Amino acid sequence: MYQTLQHLQEYAELQVFCPLPAYPNWCRPAFDRRRDGLPSPLPDIPALYFAYPALPGVTRPLNGFTCAHYLVRLLRTSPPDIILNFWLYPAGYAAVSAGRKLGVPVIAGAIGSDLNAIGDPVSRWFTCKTLHGASQIIVKSRQLRQQALALGAEPEKVHVIVNGCDSGLFFVHNRNLVRPELNVPASAELVVFVGRIDRAKGTGELLAAAAALSAKRPQLRLVYVGDGPELPALQAKVHSAKLMDRVFFTGPCSAPDVARWLAAANLLALPSYAEGCPNVVLEALSCGRPVVATEVGGIPELVDRRCAVLVPPRDAGALAQALDAALSSPWDEREIANHFRRDWKEVAREVFAVCTAAS
Repeated sequence: MYQTLQHLQEYAELQVFCPLPAYPNWCRPAFDRRRDGLPSPLPDIPALYFAYPALPGVTRPLNGFTCAHYLVRLLRTSPPDIILNFWLYPAGYAAVSAGRKLGVPVIAGAIGSDLNAIGDPVSRWFTCKTLHGASQIIVKSRQLRQQALALGAEPEKVHVIVNGCDSGLFFVHNRNLVRPELNVPASAELVVFVGRIDRAKGTGELLAAAAALSAKRPQLRLVYVGDGPELPALQAKVHSAKLMDRVFFTGPCSAPDVARWLAAANLLALPSYAEGCPNVVLEALSCGRPVVATEVGGIPELVDRRCAVLVPPRDAGALAQALDAALSSPWDEREIANHFRRDWKEVAREVFAVCTAAS
């Protein structure tokens, strides 16, 4: 979203309002305890973070209303012509509610799990209300469009706008020039995972697949780039399996660091249970790196056999076979890099066209 909004400023005056649930200290989830106050402002984008009171799980039915209450007060200080949102509940419901009160059209955007992994009937009901109340809807893949239609969205309102990629950062690079900077041996068969370290991303199956291949492929190295709730458990499994010399964790990385890891890699692995339009797949392709991923969400829309091997989710055995096959294949990195060519300026232009149609 940050990349899209940067270029959207070329077409419209922009003000970002970012809502964050404020949990009491005694019941703050572990992921929220890492945040000390509100985030720092984003560079190059006028962004205002605001908090609204919430209790984990308990206030879920009320979060949309509460968020809307705070949002309307902020919007009235500088009335917008259009409200653009990217997350369906609670923020999307709050945006639609605020738009209705202010008489302003609302474009609701879905990016993946807000349609693919709705956690409870209450959130599902509010998600349906958001889709019905929005003037237009933007989704990241044809699969997400089908999900929106299944929840009752009107077909003529739902627009597919696929993500872009920063080709100035992600491009074909000689992996042997990058590997010394990352302490990766030139002979290593490097498999890189980039994303949230979470069970739903298939991180456990990926570790099991790497362990199954360790005897057959002694040069195999697996690197997890990112952070998340499953990181401690995954690290413990690595130690218990005595794979500390094979499996590594980088922690959170900046975009330039992600680009370096992809440049150094033999391939990207993304064995998620569900996805929208995973940007890391586009970034890996732009770097000329093949992808081993699950056949879920919008992933099959982004790749074909010339650049990827797809497997069913939750199947460590099939994943191990796919990794083995991909590491043995003579991929053409230039052909892979040319498979997807789309920048964020093009994405912003398409988003603005939807905004214009709604105004």
